[in-house]
Amino acid sequence: MIRVVLPYHLRNLANVGQEVVLEVQAPVTIGSVLDALESKYPVLKGTVRDHGRLKRRPFLRFFACGEDISLDPYETALPEVIARGEQPFMVIGAIAGG
Repeated sequence: MIRVVLPYHLRNLANVGQEVVLEVQAPVTIGSVLDALESKYPVLKGTVRDHGRLKRRPFLRFFACGEDISLDPYETALPEVIARGEQPFMVIGAIAGG
């Protein structure tokens, strides 16, 4: 079971709490987690990744174990602690500032 933390606006859209739990088959990759998220919560299709190219939306970032993995390929395997559900995969709304 994979734990996924979502930003406020996506939680409201999907009508869920701060964290959702997903069943993801090995290997656990960025892409497989996003596929499972969109499969379980179809209302989120097109909100995390665009429909056509499946690229990350510009104002969302992905974090694993405190590391920004937003630019990593979707085939990148996630750390074992995330695959075991000990730490969450985080989808964060990007914040601009200076």
